[in-house]
Amino acid sequence: MTQDEKMLKMIERLTKVFSNSVPFHSVIGFEFEQLTEEGCRISFNNKPELIGNFVQKILHGGVTATALDVVGGAMAAVGMMTKYPDADDQELGKKLARIGTIDLRVDYVRPGRGESFYAKARLLRCGNKVAVVRMELHNEKDTVIALGTGTYMMG
Repeated sequence: MTQDEKMLKMIERLTKVFSNSVPFHSVIGFEFEQLTEEGCRISFNNKPELIGNFVQKILHGGVTATALDVVGGAMAAVGMMTKYPDADDQELGKKLARIGTIDLRVDYVRPGRGESFYAKARLLRCGNKVAVVRMELHNEKDTVIALGTGTYMMG
């Protein structure tokens, strides 16, 4: 198996873990649309359970932050997999299990209005101990709702 095939297989497994193994992700309704070395993208639909301001029907800020953190963490995980292409599945699994959010900054630039949303992320830096990721949340009209920067502890 080539390095590219191995990476593709690991990314497919990572997508399944993020999609199926974290119950909170399914409560919100996250769907992974992209998870590659170039970036990560998830989407979800608005629903009454996700509203924070019931008068204006605006998305809860915690949902916004969670969406940014999910794409940021997934992107950090891809960065780690890229950094250790020769690691076996067991070694890589241990490293991935230790990824955690150190810091998450969210700038809420507009109210969370919309029928559906998508969050995307790109890796800025992946070092031995820390990864830094830039994230954005948009509504279905491509209006920017929030911007985020995440710092993630690497395994």
